[in-house]
Amino acid sequence: MKKRKIEIMDTTLRDGEQTSGVSFSAAEKLTIAQLLLEELNIDRIEIASARVSEGEFQGVKGIMTWANEKNYSNRIEVLTFVDGGLSIDWMKKTGAKVQNLLTKGSLNHLTHQLKKTPQQHFTEIAEAIALAQENNIDTNVYLEDWSNGMRNSPEYVFEYLDFLTKQPIKRVLLPDTLGVLIPSETFEFISKIIARYPETHFDFHAHNDYDLSIANVMEAVKAGIQGLHVTVNGMGERAGNAPLESTVAVINDFFPQIAISVKESSLYSVSKLVETFTGYRIPANKPIVGDNVFTQTAGIHADGDNKNNLYFNDLLPERFGRKRKYALGKTSGKANIEKNLQELGLQLNPEDLKLVTQRIIELGDKKETVTKEDLPYIISDVLDSQTYQEKIVVESYILSHAKGMRPSTTLSLKIDGEIIEEHAQGDGQFDAFMNALAKIYKSKNLELPKLIDYAVRIPPGSSSDALCETIITWTNNEKEFKTRGLDSDQTVAAIIATQKMLNVVAAQ
Repeated sequence: MKKRKIEIMDTTLRDGEQTSGVSFSAAEKLTIAQLLLEELNIDRIEIASARVSEGEFQGVKGIMTWANEKNYSNRIEVLTFVDGGLSIDWMKKTGAKVQNLLTKGSLNHLTHQLKKTPQQHFTEIAEAIALAQENNIDTNVYLEDWSNGMRNSPEYVFEYLDFLTKQPIKRVLLPDTLGVLIPSETFEFISKIIARYPETHFDFHAHNDYDLSIANVMEAVKAGIQGLHVTVNGMGERAGNAPLESTVAVINDFFPQIAISVKESSLYSVSKLVETFTGYRIPANKPIVGDNVFTQTAGIHADGDNKNNLYFNDLLPERFGRKRKYALGKTSGKANIEKNLQELGLQLNPEDLKLVTQRIIELGDKKETVTKEDLPYIISDVLDSQTYQEKIVVESYILSHAKGMRPSTTLSLKIDGEIIEEHAQGDGQFDAFMNALAKIYKSKNLELPKLIDYAVRIPPGSSSDALCETIITWTNNEKEFKTRGLDSDQTVAAIIATQKMLNVVAAQ
């Protein structure tokens, strides 16, 4: 069966840039345009609005210089306006060759915004198209507010299309400008239009105000649409546009009769680059590109994956240049931990695995984020804790640090069942803790080992909320030894390491 080809037009650099707070530099626009066309193999890209700013002008000019060298000029489009030729002059100076002419697709917009009759509007549109043709510029035409036009003034929409489909244009672009369509309407409206104008190429441009953009995309495909407009990460005004990554996955998985050219395996890397350029954070649960969407958290799911991939679906992470992960936390269980240990090349006996699992559950209860890279530290901490018996316990403490005042600690320590409290100041919070501890030991005629080295490390690539391991080297009776503490707070980790030291010495 010969597949029906649908064009994918990405408008990240135009409509996506209307995301609140987002503005691409000329260099960023060029980089993204290159990735969209060459890395992802997008059919067409819309890169700017004419006459917006000098920066926009330079951005388009730079992209067109590159595109002409690569013979891509007919794949690059610019939004233009019915403005007596000003947009065409602007395009000529940039070298752009395809205009997406913005016109009114509803009688409501035409009447109240332009205050013109349909015939006046059509006459000006015909002039804009003719002028573009004289300057060797191809024309696609947007019908702004087309979805409301089909709802409230369909006679106007069909009158306009009767006129427009006789003009020398390449495509008609049907935007759900306000994101109001429901899937059944999308199918109905597009089916009617394609049946009436079978020789015309129609694109559908979805917005996501009701979180229905992908559902509407699917109905547009069923209705016979020839092109779809998308943005990377679903960027765009208000709730954004139909996301490129979800559109591609849905078409590839649910429409075997449809062919698209987009390279799936590059979707994630381009998504992350756009996130970096814009500062527009991708939600962790966003399909295809979110941080968590290929992460199994429940231990039962990891166990099922070990048993014939029971919890896999067709959205395999490798399709998008990603890997499946198994989260570590209070619901992860042994199966998740074993999956992560396998990736690290580590193996534990059942008893040690049980202890490590319990430690991870404790950290999860404290809402600590545990990563695969934390595992070696946790294993070290757990196995180290088995080498002594806890006779001395840090019951509680208060650490204070205020500007203009010395750090101080109030410490409650249990030694052989007796609780002793002391308060001390120091040059830092841990120094104040050690001074309070020294007072307690002096009162008991006990001698503290001497601290000779203090090191802190976090797993490579971790963030500021990662678990950190504090390693303290002590000397006691001319014998050196180390203890480790693990926590997301560096001072707390040092206190844990110190409590281990006290019990190591007590056991000697």
